[in-house]
Amino acid sequence: MAKVVRLPLPETIRFVYPGKTRPVSVTGEKCELNCAHCGGHYLKNMKPLATIAETGADTSASWLVSGGCRADGVVPVAEHISRLSALKQNRRYNMHVGLVSDQDIEELATIADCVSFDFVADNATIREVFGTNRTANDYIACYQALKRKVKVMPHICIGLKGGAISGEYHALELLQTLGAAAVTFIVFMPTPGSRYANRQPPDLAATAQLLSYARLSFPAIPLHLGCMRPGGHYREELDKWAVRIGFDTIVNPAPAAVTLAEKLGLTLERGEECCVL
Repeated sequence: MAKVVRLPLPETIRFVYPGKTRPVSVTGEKCELNCAHCGGHYLKNMKPLATIAETGADTSASWLVSGGCRADGVVPVAEHISRLSALKQNRRYNMHVGLVSDQDIEELATIADCVSFDFVADNATIREVFGTNRTANDYIACYQALKRKVKVMPHICIGLKGGAISGEYHALELLQTLGAAAVTFIVFMPTPGSRYANRQPPDLAATAQLLSYARLSFPAIPLHLGCMRPGGHYREELDKWAVRIGFDTIVNPAPAAVTLAEKLGLTLERGEECCVL
């Protein structure tokens, strides 16, 4: 029988309720890619940058700056650097940018406090979900370029390929080689109006196993369970697993996970901005 390896739980766990971070879209509801897992649905819940007044109207502590992608997989944040710089004032920016160029990265680095980067390591998943001819090597190269200029938080979506786990373990192996200061995990959930609307979330046990593998692979860096993941019973069970596995941060946790953390004697911290900030 294989030896079971258990890492000690961290003494502290951070539960984040990111009400002080405003999601802002530089493209409004427009997205040229219409990806299979999203279909532009989540842009509807973001504040269009074009409608934000120059000063005074927004008092949020931070912004998640994102938007829809162009056909080449780039979120055109760099086209709005001047306006974003003028609006930044004392708030922090977490920027979700897609496969940006080196020139864009130079500009982003002037205002970004963190860049959230979807790290995808499976070519078949890229073709099916995004419909582009980009490859895993493009994601690796962009991640490395970002890492040289700005704080970058790799995000891995478990079950991105319509609920199937395909390439996530390879992504973790690559990050072990490339290096990561922290890793955020999100979980595919069927989204109304998208091409994957009738799919199912990834198997719960397989998802928990992947999170366990991540903790064992990265024992010394923070691991986050991000806001995008299924709700209901799935979330409750997954969040409890994340506590047991030793994740450092859980966004909008199920109450049962908070109760479990207290029961295990962990010190609870509360965050009110995007988990990467």
